[in-house]
Amino acid sequence: MQQGNTLAPLPGLSSKDFLRIKTYVEKNLGIRLPAAKQVMVESRLRKHIIRLGKSGFSDYCDFLFDSNEGKKHIQEFVDLITTNKTDFYREPGHFDFLSSSVLTKFSAASGEVFRIWSCGCSTGEEPYTIAMVMEEYFRQNRRFVYEIFASDISSRVLENARSGIYEYPRIENLPMDLIKRYFLKSRDSARSQVRIKPELRGKIRFYQLNLLSEKYPLPKNLDVIFFRNVMIYFEKPTQQKIISKLCEHLKPGGYLFLGHSESLTGIETDLHNVAATVYKKSSDALKNNFRKLA
Repeated sequence: MQQGNTLAPLPGLSSKDFLRIKTYVEKNLGIRLPAAKQVMVESRLRKHIIRLGKSGFSDYCDFLFDSNEGKKHIQEFVDLITTNKTDFYREPGHFDFLSSSVLTKFSAASGEVFRIWSCGCSTGEEPYTIAMVMEEYFRQNRRFVYEIFASDISSRVLENARSGIYEYPRIENLPMDLIKRYFLKSRDSARSQVRIKPELRGKIRFYQLNLLSEKYPLPKNLDVIFFRNVMIYFEKPTQQKIISKLCEHLKPGGYLFLGHSESLTGIETDLHNVAATVYKKSSDALKNNFRKLA
């Protein structure tokens, strides 16, 4: 018996259409999409394509890349393609170093503001972890003033980050005193959710940023930049370009934190390694800049 109105299954992502997607992503986002990522791309886009009513990946690519209407859906495409894995206190050694070796050398008595940037902040776990570290230091040093900036290319994850709402299992391994100090439980007992307290949410300024942009809308002379588990998605020339730009925003003596699987090998910078995937900008960088201007 024939059943009417049954939708045909969506054809798989062909090598030709994957190449179209890969070319756009690498050119406009700088993110590598090797052949091994084809299955991931297909799984992330499949439901979206069906929801748009497109007949397949080829039809979707024509719509997205070749039509004016499709341009309105580029941000949704970017949100789906970009990877957003993160956790609170991920790679905890970095936060120990921040507390014990960076903050302790900062002179709060000078009246300066400590500025830190979470670049590639995803759904907000990293900048909120940084905020907790800053607040814990402030509890012992009441003259300490800080600013936190956070950026990501995905508007969807930034919306999640700004809301500061997480499932309770995301934080259940944190020390209970931190949970009590910085999180609110949902009033709905049926929902296992928590929310970052408004005082802490208000400490972070979020920006949408494509790292291939000519200029970054963030302050210069930052004390610390967290750029963790982002470099691995870029080719070496793009890595060089981005790291050079990040260094322009880092003050002499400032610190750059990378992910534990990343390094600056083969990249020309005025940074030197001071701990596991932690780099410090040379204090001579300012003098070198003056020499270039002379």
